[in-house]
Amino acid sequence: MVRKANLLQLVAAIAVVACLSVLSAQTPTPAPVTYTLITEPSQGLASIYDLISSAKKTIDITIYELSDTTVTSSLAASATNGVAVRVILDQNSEKKNNTTAFNYLASHKVSVHWANPTYAVTHQKTITVDQATTAIMTLNLTPQDYATTRDFAVITNDVSDVAGIETTFNADFQNAAITPPTGDNLVWSPTNARTALLALINGATKSILIAQEEMSDPGIETALESALTRGVAVTMVQENESSKYNAILTTLKQDGAKIAVYSSPTGYYIHAKAILADFGTAQATMFIGSENVSTPSLNSNRELGLIFNDPASMTAVETAVTADYNGGTKF
Repeated sequence: MVRKANLLQLVAAIAVVACLSVLSAQTPTPAPVTYTLITEPSQGLASIYDLISSAKKTIDITIYELSDTTVTSSLAASATNGVAVRVILDQNSEKKNNTTAFNYLASHKVSVHWANPTYAVTHQKTITVDQATTAIMTLNLTPQDYATTRDFAVITNDVSDVAGIETTFNADFQNAAITPPTGDNLVWSPTNARTALLALINGATKSILIAQEEMSDPGIETALESALTRGVAVTMVQENESSKYNAILTTLKQDGAKIAVYSSPTGYYIHAKAILADFGTAQATMFIGSENVSTPSLNSNRELGLIFNDPASMTAVETAVTADYNGGTKF
C-alpha cells in the first residue's frame, strides 16, 4: 500500500508539473516597459507618424492644437480601414484653429469630440494606439512650429500608465467627471500635478534643470527658492517673450539660479515643459508633459505629464536643455 500511495503521489506531481508547464506556455511574458524620447526640432515627427500608422484596432488622441494634415490624413485612412479612431480637440481656446481638423475628421469616419468646457483649456497632448502604446508630448500637432521649437515627446508601453490614460480619455470623451488614475508615473492637471511637481523639486538634493515656456506660479517659485537656499544648483532655460517673466526670473537669479532666455517670437522658441532633478545621481528623476509652470496649467486645465527615471531619456533631455542654456541669452 505504501508503494502504491507513493506511485499515486508521483503521478499526481507529474500531472501538476505538466499543467503548470502548459499554463506557463499559454501565458505570455509581459513586455518590458520601454521609453523612447523624441527631441524636437532635431528628430522630426517620423516616430509620431509611425506610431499613428501602426494602429491595428484603436487610436485615441487628445490634443490642444491640430493642423498637421499628415496626421489628419493618416487618421482618416486608419478609420477607413476599420480602426476605431477618436479625437478630443480643445474648444475653449483653440476652437477656431481646430475647426478645419474637426470637420475633416468628422467627415472621414473619425469620432471627434470638442473637449469638456469644464476645463479652462484642454492642453493635454497624447496619442494612444491599440490601448498598448502612448505618446505623451509637450508639442502640438502644428507643422508651422516644428522646425524652430524646442519640444519633447515620450513614447511608452507602461501598462498601468496606458490604462490610466485610456480610462481618463473615455470619461473626457463623454464630458464625464473623473479622478484620473495616476498609474505608475502619470501627472494630471488639475488632479495631482501641483503635488507631483512640488515633490520632484522639493526632493532634489543636487541639481534641477528646467526648460519651460511659462513661469508664473508662486508655489513653484517658492519651491525653487527653497531648493536654492538648501544648496541645489538650479539651471533654467526660459521662453521670455516681451520680458513677461522678468519679475520671477529676477528673484530666482538673485537667489542663485542660472538662467538663459529666448525671446524672439519668430526665432527659436522654448515650448518644452521639462524638469530634471539630480541628473547623474542614483535618485535622478524627470518630468516631461504638457504642464507649464503657471497657476491655470496646474489648477484649471486638462493636462498630462510623466515623472519617470529612464536613463537614456534623462540623458537626452539634459543634453538638449544644456545646449539651449549655452546658446541662450543669459538673464
